Amino acid sequence: MASVQASARLLHLIQSQRVTAVIYVAAKLGIAELLRDGSRPLGELVEATGANKQALRRLLTALSTIGICTAAEERYALTELGACLDGAATQSLKNWTIFEGQFLTESWTGLLDSIMTGKTAAQLLDHENSFDLMARDPEMVSIFNAAMTEGTRLAIPDILRAYDFGAFAHLMDVGGGSGELVGAIAGQHPHIRGTIFDLPRCAESATGHLRRSGHSDRIEFMAGDFFQTIPSIADAIVMKNIIHDWSDERSMVILANCRRALPGGGVLLLIERIMPEFPSVSDAHREQTLTDLLMLRGPGGLERTEKQYAWLFRESGFTHTATCPAGRLSVIEAKVT
Repeated sequence: MASVQASARLLHLIQSQRVTAVIYVAAKLGIAELLRDGSRPLGELVEATGANKQALRRLLTALSTIGICTAAEERYALTELGACLDGAATQSLKNWTIFEGQFLTESWTGLLDSIMTGKTAAQLLDHENSFDLMARDPEMVSIFNAAMTEGTRLAIPDILRAYDFGAFAHLMDVGGGSGELVGAIAGQHPHIRGTIFDLPRCAESATGHLRRSGHSDRIEFMAGDFFQTIPSIADAIVMKNIIHDWSDERSMVILANCRRALPGGGVLLLIERIMPEFPSVSDAHREQTLTDLLMLRGPGGLERTEKQYAWLFRESGFTHTATCPAGRLSVIEAKVT
């Protein structure tokens, strides 16, 4: 029988979308940037945002209850949590917030259609995949790329602690976007040369990031499509959150191209979530399973167990050699068979 406590907990979960909506609006209004240098009165925030005074007061009150800001006599200050919404913060999640609130929230409303058909949102609209559909919307592409950069930046410290990249001479980041990951690895290991391999549309952001980070002398950008061919120039390949985007069939095409690109003894590193064999009622496992459903609704891939990754490796000419936990992710190592 359902209890009052169980009903209350379920209601809390049902209403969690409201928190996302409130944080999203704060990000769009630039509240964190406005409070970056200290507390400000409501009137100044109204003038800076152009928002309705009464409505903005109510939003800021809600933000104070979830820890984004503090409120005292209509004067508001940013908390440590709220500072992560500042686009200039080292560990900013502003673009991820906008991606989640503006695009993913809308996509989740169609989850029932994907559950009933097994098709992605894009397939239900007669498009091959979500990336082709997204490419039609330049704003979405920009927000997606910025959100992925923020996600990588957030994960980098755990990745560098989890795995020693020092044994490699030339590391290629396949699907590496702007080069945040390979740049951080090269920064820790000055002997490593790097290559970012991604679609031509990533060239500008990658070269700009490499120039700003001071790694352009050791890391280059190469344009290409990992479904077609991958250049044979590195002794190791890393891919972060790439394989989970794709079905087994499509994933094996990518992995087979990696196998052909690597020399004997070459190493492939997948940085992915590991789906638990038997998920439990926990925050970590909930996050894994919800991301798995996001893959179903979005690009059509899935979050896999360690055994499923080992099977993909065997089918593609690799041997799974190690799994190193790295926070929410794991570095999954495989070597050319």
